[in-house]
Amino acid sequence: MENDDRQVGRILSRREFFALFGTAGAAMLAACAPGQSGSAQPTSAPTQASSSVPTQATPITISVASPSCIVRPEQTEGPYFVDEKLNRSDVRSDPSDGSVKEGLPLQIVFNVSQINSGGCTSLVGATVDIWHCDALGVYSDATDPGFNTIGKKFLRGYQVTDTNGIAQFTTIYPGWYQGRTVHIHFKIRTNSGSGSAYEFTSQLFFDDSLTDQVHAQAPYASKGQRTLRNDGDNIFQNGGDQLMLQLTEAVESYTTTFDIGLQMS
Repeated sequence: MENDDRQVGRILSRREFFALFGTAGAAMLAACAPGQSGSAQPTSAPTQASSSVPTQATPITISVASPSCIVRPEQTEGPYFVDEKLNRSDVRSDPSDGSVKEGLPLQIVFNVSQINSGGCTSLVGATVDIWHCDALGVYSDATDPGFNTIGKKFLRGYQVTDTNGIAQFTTIYPGWYQGRTVHIHFKIRTNSGSGSAYEFTSQLFFDDSLTDQVHAQAPYASKGQRTLRNDGDNIFQNGGDQLMLQLTEAVESYTTTFDIGLQMS
């Protein structure tokens, strides 16, 4: 699983940002600076429920006045994207047998915007996919020297952004595997209906100290101590600081909102 190898996009420079937005650039840059919309990072991990089935996370109530306009870097697709066409918000279960992946529940809200010369607007009707490994570093519907999960579909799914550009998922905090820091893959796709399409692929990352606390709990701890942190990951080094999730502690779970602005033309 070491083909997460290169960044395939880049972050707009400050000069390019102003060129794109014109005179409105300064105000928008101030309003959309990274970290402004995210919640404060917790200092400790909540204790996981003792049940083998993850705690049911409480749905997030979202109040969106206007979309965020934060440009994020695109990164390599890596392993193992499979277009399962699973339209579901809660991706923890495996449709083949109904089993549910153990792990600390995590709710992710994507707030997706489209950037153009007039500013940024909510991107409506975009398909947002997520996929990642389980608490022990295993992906579904894939083959690897350490596992064969062909036919399984846990921790995969997509949602379509609503009129506010929102897509929401319930998953678990990811585990780790050799050669990578802890991460979640995501892909955003649109189709205008006239044959033209747009696709953006990247990854989400986590604070190392928080990951240490989460991975000290079951079922993560049985995997042993991870071998790579953010600063040693060559993909994280290419813009990963712009793709960090800011987590808020809830009841035996975490929640987060990730704002992303896409320059589609």
